[in-house]
Amino acid sequence: MNTTTLLVVMPILLLACLVLWRLGGKKASVSALHSPGGGPEGSNILEAVSDGVVILDTKGTISMINPAAGRLVGWEPKDAIGIDHALVFKLCDQKGNPYPPADDPFSQLLKDGKPHRDNNASVIAKGSEKRVMLSMTVSPLFRHGELSGAVGILRDVSEERAAERQRAEFISTASHEMRTPVAAIEGYLALALNEKVSKIDAKARGYLDKAHESTQHLGSLFQDLLNSAKAEDGRLINHPEVVEMGQFLGKLSEDLRFVAQKKNLIVEFVVGTSGANINASLEKGSIRVVQPLYNVYADPERLREVITNLFDNAVKYTEHGKISIGLTGDNNVVQIYVRDTGKGIPAVDIPHLFQKFYRVDNSDTRTIGGTGLGLFISRKIIELYNGRIWVESKPGEGSTFFINLPRLSRNQTSEYSGDSGNLVRTNNPTT
Repeated sequence: MNTTTLLVVMPILLLACLVLWRLGGKKASVSALHSPGGGPEGSNILEAVSDGVVILDTKGTISMINPAAGRLVGWEPKDAIGIDHALVFKLCDQKGNPYPPADDPFSQLLKDGKPHRDNNASVIAKGSEKRVMLSMTVSPLFRHGELSGAVGILRDVSEERAAERQRAEFISTASHEMRTPVAAIEGYLALALNEKVSKIDAKARGYLDKAHESTQHLGSLFQDLLNSAKAEDGRLINHPEVVEMGQFLGKLSEDLRFVAQKKNLIVEFVVGTSGANINASLEKGSIRVVQPLYNVYADPERLREVITNLFDNAVKYTEHGKISIGLTGDNNVVQIYVRDTGKGIPAVDIPHLFQKFYRVDNSDTRTIGGTGLGLFISRKIIELYNGRIWVESKPGEGSTFFINLPRLSRNQTSEYSGDSGNLVRTNNPTT
């Protein structure tokens, strides 16, 4: 069953479940489902559909389960009725770690009454060690305005996930193998362009410059493909540590300003909600701003990769004005943003920006070029640290990319850094 079919069938399943639920309670629903050759039309749908459907009461006890759901968990439907869902649906994450009792989608819904979706869950069938990959949606059931239970729809996506892994492995292997000859070509072109190694006329140098530039672009493409494959299957190299974002972004702003200067763009580092600015084009140390410590637990090289990608995009699509790198936060969140004064992004493209290979289709993107992987990789990296990345933009008014990361308390900083909690600054601070 493909995604389109699932979107069509899912409302029918929910409607059928509601019909059964309102027949008169648990006993009526169960008898309707298991009545031989008869019963309501909704029962026949649930019997025939390939997706698993289960209904729970407010205590988390199974009151209805269709045959497909029974096959997923290795239970006969009649045996699962009246059993706590946690004993039947032994859910775990992609690495095989069991879900904590209160964190599975069913328990979360019964706690907050809100729908929950989980595309990364798997279930271990009764009497088996094999894990079945699931895409599951859990929705609340209401009676007289009060929560009366939950309905879950579970789809076996093991084959799709296996195909995704194969594609990722192929991309990873191909990218890795092709990087070697491309690097060799780039090296030889660099030698040919070196005046101390070879002498060539101006016309030939022009050709070699273009070939060298194209080779660098090709190498960048292979690296992005490799990183995207690693990001999808969790193989990105990651060495998290305590990072004080004020110091980190101050130094990074200084490093990045040279890229913006080529287009005569101003770069500023904005600290806090009060708008205290550090103009990165000024000499280092010329402005000192008092700021709190914004500590996060992440790999500084990965954060540098994300911020640099956002900054490079801002430079590409901004012809005049300035680019701001900002830092603020509260007790729980550290917020970073990269703001430009470029042409902005159409509203129709914003929901898709962080998808793999997606690029805004206009004359600017066609001339500038790119792989459409940078924002996808950035999203995966930020999610690695339980963070969130998004964009706000209006055509003609520029764009602002936001990153939220969990902020470390003083005790957490001390625990992660293994010292007294005081972070030592290694360079001239802007505080």
